[in-house]
Amino acid sequence: MRNDKNHLLNSIGIFILCLLVHSLEVFFIRTDETIFAECFINKVFGIAVLFVLLKVLHKTWRDIGFKREKILKDCLKGFGICALFYTLGFIVEFMILALQGNPGHMEFFVTGFSLTGNVVKQTGIGFVLMCIGFNVINVWVEEGLFRGFYITYLKERFSVKTALFIAALLFGIWHLVTPLRSVADGEMTIPVFAVMSIGYVVLSALMGIKWGLLYEHSGAVWIGLADHFFNNCVVTNLLHVVTDTGVDEMQIMRVLIGELTSFAAVMVFVRRKNAHKQDIEFERTEA
Repeated sequence: MRNDKNHLLNSIGIFILCLLVHSLEVFFIRTDETIFAECFINKVFGIAVLFVLLKVLHKTWRDIGFKREKILKDCLKGFGICALFYTLGFIVEFMILALQGNPGHMEFFVTGFSLTGNVVKQTGIGFVLMCIGFNVINVWVEEGLFRGFYITYLKERFSVKTALFIAALLFGIWHLVTPLRSVADGEMTIPVFAVMSIGYVVLSALMGIKWGLLYEHSGAVWIGLADHFFNNCVVTNLLHVVTDTGVDEMQIMRVLIGELTSFAAVMVFVRRKNAHKQDIEFERTEA
């Protein structure tokens, strides 16, 4: 029991350290409000933390799911998952806009995801490359830490389900920083913050569970990492629905459709795989 408690406290301590750096950047440095348009310092810090943790625990990147031989095939699977279910989200979005008499069209430019709306539009190749680069760093540290490290580390003392739940919960809380700044800046009222934060944390936690299940199923981070990257970089930062009245006015709905349908599909797939595995094991014992 003591070892269980130590693993949990260590995990929380690492999370608090990374969260403090994340909060300092979002609230004070505000790198996302500079030419970089992205809070990347905390992500670089997170990668450095992973290097230290792996060194201290005598582990390698391969031990937390960064397996070279699975990169290409698994990344294609991840891109396919995101493209498939977000296509559904875009279709529904265009249909609703058309029914409202406000048809939209798709444009390619760089901007960031915001709970209060997208306000910055950049079209230069430099901004596109920075967007891609920063998103690579982002998904590398978030999948490496919240899936690869936490799930692997917590499974040493807890069940797979418990490890998945703890990692997903921490991932959900991680996403509270941005709406908190919106409240501090007066862009969001406390009641709106309360409602949106619950939804934001729950959605982030569900995404964490989905990527955690993909990590457990494949034994590598690449499927979840590719899905995560496509979601953040392509669907959120680069592809936008533009109407006469604004940009990405129904982005939240698009995200909900894309993520909830993909979450449900992954859950069904994993359960069927597990059931099939149990049937095979039962047949072997019977034989």
